Amino acid sequence: MVMGQGLFSQSRLILTGLGALLASAVALSIAGIYLGSVRELLGLIPGLMVLLPSIINMRGSIAGVFASRLSSSMHLGEFSIDFEEGTVLGDNIRASLVVTILIAFVLGIFAYVASLLFGLPVVGVTDLVLISVVCGVVSGLIVTGITLVVALASYRYGLDLDMIAAPTVTTSGDIVTLPILMLSATFVMLLPPPARLVLGAVAVTAAVVIILYTRRRLEGMGAIVRENLALLVPLSIFGTLAGLTYSLNLDNLLGLAAFLILIPPFMGGLGSIGGILGSRLSTEMHTGELAPSLLPGRGVVHHFIISYLYTLILLPLLALIAHGAAVLMGLDSPGRGMLVIISLVTGLAVMTLVNGVAYVTASLSFRYGLDPDNFGIPVITSLIDLIGAATLVAAIDLLL
Repeated sequence: MVMGQGLFSQSRLILTGLGALLASAVALSIAGIYLGSVRELLGLIPGLMVLLPSIINMRGSIAGVFASRLSSSMHLGEFSIDFEEGTVLGDNIRASLVVTILIAFVLGIFAYVASLLFGLPVVGVTDLVLISVVCGVVSGLIVTGITLVVALASYRYGLDLDMIAAPTVTTSGDIVTLPILMLSATFVMLLPPPARLVLGAVAVTAAVVIILYTRRRLEGMGAIVRENLALLVPLSIFGTLAGLTYSLNLDNLLGLAAFLILIPPFMGGLGSIGGILGSRLSTEMHTGELAPSLLPGRGVVHHFIISYLYTLILLPLLALIAHGAAVLMGLDSPGRGMLVIISLVTGLAVMTLVNGVAYVTASLSFRYGLDPDNFGIPVITSLIDLIGAATLVAAIDLLL
């Protein structure tokens, strides 16, 4: 009887995650179709393609950490619906918004410097930073709100947030951030130069005030912000390198636009699967169900198998949608079968690496007294961005 209940519970968890992933697959494909429809804008605003992967990834990472921390607090019985400073919910909401603003500055500067170093055309540093900050703030408010609604609904109806949050956060991050980035870029570039300088000065002043405000808080929100920034700033380099990889091969991407349509759902889908894995490992370490060790045990291998299962189901669907959308839009595609094969092979290769990195990251952070909730999802999604970009571009080069 107990074994039957355990199997039912495990099956329910797996199906919950699969349902969220399939729903996100459709939504992520919409983001890919949108990217394919605005591909000309990527060439009109130099540096935008370098910024695009990192800002989408960081948006998902920040919201993913937020959701993962709330999930762990629910499993530990520490969660309450209280928005005051000093509470789990209140501190995490404030920390997410603060980290969003500060990381947006970093991403804009990184994208500008990287473009210069690799000889790519780029707009002014003030313009690129403003685009990043405007996009980060607007999308951050929306995605944080969505994540909060999902967390509260999970808490209310007794659902496992670990299995729902990652697909929801990644999907909402891609769908919301991509059009807002394009609108932010258009808005900033249409402003007269003096207005951009004034807006840039306001943004810098706001960032300085936020830094001073956070430094005075040694615990709670301040501790969350410092721990997140210590990880997210270095990881921003991976997102920037992914953007450079796409920018250096932008002509090829525009030539086989089906790949351009595939990028958001491919990255988002793998990020969702990796996010589920990272969140589950973190929660089980917090609750004592999983102890960090040198080699993964049977329970961890079980999670790895589920990740592969999700990958085998999700990626062919995403490739088929990308091919169909390209055909309907009159864009070039390498063919339905070829796109499915490339998506599966590259996705399984990336997921193999992600499984190992997810376990090592969770184990080391927990062993050294750090919160694995703050590390798992950002490390996983950043790795997926970089390795995924490299494998997709390599596949395109082989075809052309």
